[in-house]
Amino acid sequence: MKRLPVLFALGVLHNPAGATHAVTHALGQTMVPDAPARIVTLFQGATDITLALGVKPVATVESWAEKPTYHYLRNQLQNVPVIGLETQPSLEDMARLKPDLIIGSTFRNERVYDLLSYIAPTVAAREIFAFKENVRLIGAALGRQDRATALLEQFDQRIAKTRSLLEDKFRARWPLSAAILDFRSDHVRVYLTDSFAGSILSELQFRQPAKLGQSGWPLMKLTSKESMPVLDADVFFVMLRDDNGAARRNYEDWSGHPLWQQLAAVKRHQVYRVDPVAWSLAGGIISANQMLDELGQRFLRAEAE
Repeated sequence: MKRLPVLFALGVLHNPAGATHAVTHALGQTMVPDAPARIVTLFQGATDITLALGVKPVATVESWAEKPTYHYLRNQLQNVPVIGLETQPSLEDMARLKPDLIIGSTFRNERVYDLLSYIAPTVAAREIFAFKENVRLIGAALGRQDRATALLEQFDQRIAKTRSLLEDKFRARWPLSAAILDFRSDHVRVYLTDSFAGSILSELQFRQPAKLGQSGWPLMKLTSKESMPVLDADVFFVMLRDDNGAARRNYEDWSGHPLWQQLAAVKRHQVYRVDPVAWSLAGGIISANQMLDELGQRFLRAEAE
């Protein structure tokens, strides 16, 4: 609480005026202006969803790649200031913008929730990559529930259409098992069904590799090539993070190993490079649709690498 005097000095203790409505979120219930216009978004998915709902935030946080903001949102975020990292946004910069709503998360912001609430009404998402739940939450906070419902209905229609195309293509072989592999410089991350991309693949009825089990976690990390057999799946979707080529070298090291050559996806030439922003880093409804776009282009119509 030692930063409270700074916020008081800036005159930012929030006192809602005008019509408000109650929004229930992961950290309680907050009274929010009926038509908030000055929105600060504190995680990537919140920025994506707020824009999808037709509201341009007055500030956001730095993206994980393609800094300072993801390319797919950059035109919409012109002249929007970045107020620090997702892990450490600047409260002082936020306060100076005099927002009337802050959208955060328990994962990133629970420890400073009281401070955020002194600046403006603050709602917190339970899980940063639970994009459907977050569309509903942010839609309620912005007073745009109808638009949120429409976005989710459109997405569900796309899921149903894509699932039908997959069933038609693979027929008796469907459903396939799929592993989402994120190669970093010194390990491999495997995203499971509770992750952003994993949840979407599950909706499409892809199966999780049997040897991975049901851990209840969104991801697992592998550092040893001897553990490679647990990845065995019909299809691999591979992401390489931009880190001066280290991730690519690690991928080449793993994919050159004899155990890699024994995996079903490799033997069937079903290994696909995909965009880590759309499949992992962004976590919103716009990026979820981009993931479906890429799945259609890279998997249903294009050749594997």
